Amino acid sequence: MKGNQQVIDKLNELLAGELAAMDQYFVHSRMYQDWGLNKLYVRIDHEFDDEKQHAADLIERILFLEGTPDMVTRAPINVGKDVPEMLQSDLDLEYKVVTDLREVMAYCESVQDYVTRDILLKMLDDTEVDHAYWLEKQLGLINRIGLQNYLQSQMGSDVPAA
Repeated sequence: MKGNQQVIDKLNELLAGELAAMDQYFVHSRMYQDWGLNKLYVRIDHEFDDEKQHAADLIERILFLEGTPDMVTRAPINVGKDVPEMLQSDLDLEYKVVTDLREVMAYCESVQDYVTRDILLKMLDDTEVDHAYWLEKQLGLINRIGLQNYLQSQMGSDVPAA
């Protein structure tokens, strides 16, 4: 089905953000794993998988609209140096994704591409309700119980069995 070229271009811009999020979550998850923060590793590795699914959904939609997915372009990433910086960096990335998703959804609505809008709505819900909310909670915990207590709480054995 030949799609609106501007919709395809906007989906490729979103794809660049999702690919960058994948990269950032991947690096952060492995840093947490290396530091022995197993609970953070498991959660952020899960977020990596979610971003991979978002990218797959965008790629499938771009292909359906007879576009070409741009797998080269990436939004900039910000790898943190410590846990609060990493969590904040991930949260900032999620806030940008929320803004971008809303803008593209509004555009899709204006050109009556309701299917693409609905696909993006599902991604928006996942980003706002799951990803951003969880990151906000973690930063709030650090502020309430202190960094050292928070880090100790993240050393548990939530690593999935091999």
